[in-house]
Amino acid sequence: MTLPLTDRLNHLLNKKPISMHVPGHKNMTIGYLNELKMEMDMTEITGLDDLHQAEDVIGQSMQHINKHPDYDAYFLVNGTTSGILAVIQSFSKVKGEYIIARNVHKSVFHALDLARASSKLLKTSVSSKTKQYVGPDEVSLKTQVDKAKLAVFTYPNYYGECFDVASTIKYMKACQIPTLIDEAHGAHFNLMGFPNSTLNMGADYVVQSYHKTLPSLTMSSIIFIHKKAPLREDILKYLTYFQSSSPSYLLMSSLELAHDFYKSYDSSLFFEKRSQLIKVLKDKGMRIIDVEDPLKLNIQCNGYTGIELQTLFENQEIYVELADDYQVLLVLPLWHKGDQFPFDDLLARISAINIETRVAFEVTDVPFYNEEGTYDYREIDKVKKIDIDKAYNKILATHLTPYPPGIPIMLRGEIITKNMIKLMNYWCNHQIRVEGMKDNKIEIKDE
Repeated sequence: MTLPLTDRLNHLLNKKPISMHVPGHKNMTIGYLNELKMEMDMTEITGLDDLHQAEDVIGQSMQHINKHPDYDAYFLVNGTTSGILAVIQSFSKVKGEYIIARNVHKSVFHALDLARASSKLLKTSVSSKTKQYVGPDEVSLKTQVDKAKLAVFTYPNYYGECFDVASTIKYMKACQIPTLIDEAHGAHFNLMGFPNSTLNMGADYVVQSYHKTLPSLTMSSIIFIHKKAPLREDILKYLTYFQSSSPSYLLMSSLELAHDFYKSYDSSLFFEKRSQLIKVLKDKGMRIIDVEDPLKLNIQCNGYTGIELQTLFENQEIYVELADDYQVLLVLPLWHKGDQFPFDDLLARISAINIETRVAFEVTDVPFYNEEGTYDYREIDKVKKIDIDKAYNKILATHLTPYPPGIPIMLRGEIITKNMIKLMNYWCNHQIRVEGMKDNKIEIKDE
C-alpha cells in the first residue's frame, strides 16, 4: 500500500522534531489535547447537538468562550477564513465600499471576489524592523472612509508587530463604519505580559485562530461578534454556507480545551524560559528584533539571510515558522507547568549550531508598494505573459504574492505603476519566491 503523506509524517516524527511554528500545541507537547480521544470523532447523533443550529451542548460550550461580556463566540471549524468570508459576504448587499489595509489575508480578497465587490486599498505603513506591512497610514485612512460600509484590518501582523488599532477602531466608530479585525495571530492576547486584544476596543467582529498560538487542532478558530454589531443573523447564516455540514467534534472539543487552558494560564514560566532561550541565541551571535508580541521571536545574524538561518535550525531538526531575506521567525510555545515540550533539548540543539563570523549585510531600503489603490473584482478572460519591464500601465491579471508571508502585495485588476515594476525587479534580483511571477514575467490583461 502506498501512503506517501502518512509515511512522510511518520518519517518526520521519527527525527524527533522540535516545533517553533504553529499550531500552538507544538507537536502535542503544550496544553490539554491529551484529553482528546480519536473515538470522539463522531457526528450529530442524539445528545451531541448540531453546530449549525446549536441548542444544547455545543451552544453551552460556545457560551463558555467568554473572553469579553460584550461578545458572543462561535466555533469555526473551517479556520479563520470561514469567519472572514461570512462577514464580508454579509455586507455584499449594503451600499458603500469596503476599505482594507494592504496586509489583509488573501481570504479577504477571495471574499471580495465571491461578493463581486470592489474595495479601497489604504496606504499601509512598513516596519523599519522587519520590513513588513504593519497597519494603515492614519492620514490616508481619514481621507478614504467616505461611503465605506466595512473596514478590515489585520492585528497583529504575522511577525508580531502591532499598530495603534484602538485609535483606528475609535475613528471608525465615530464615522459609523463597522470593523472586522483579523486577529488570527492574537488568540493569546490579554494574557499577562502580552498585547491588548481588540475585544477590549469595541471592534464589531474579531476572528482569532486559536490553533496558531493556543493548543487546539489546526483549522479550529473562533469568531467573536459584538452584541450590538450589525448583520448578526446574516453572518450566522453565511457561517453555515462556508463551513462543513459535518463539523469535526475533535476540532470543537480542542477549542473548548484550548480556551480552558487560556483561562487558567500563568505566563510567569513562559517569560522565564523565553529569557533563557534568548540568552542561548545571543551567545551564538544571533540578535533578537523586538516586537510587541513576545510570543514571536524574529532572529537576525550578521552575514546570514533568514533562509540560511532556517537551514541551520532545520539541520538540528528545529522547525521554524518562516524565513525571509532578513530574519527567521519562531513562534514560541506557551510553556506551562507539566508541559512535555523538550526545552532542554531545544537549548542543546541551538548550542550545537555552527555560526560563522561574517560581515554584516548592507541593508538597502526595500521599494515596498504601499500606496493607496482600488481592488475591483473582475473576470479577466484573455491574458498574456510579458516581461516585467514592459508592464507599465498594463492591467495585472493575477495576484502577486511573495512567500513568506503569503500576503498579496499586488492585486489582479490593478494598473501597474513604475513603483510596482521597481518592486518586482527587487524580488527577481533577490530571488524571492512570488506566486504569479516566474522568470521575470507576469500575466497581464490582453487588451
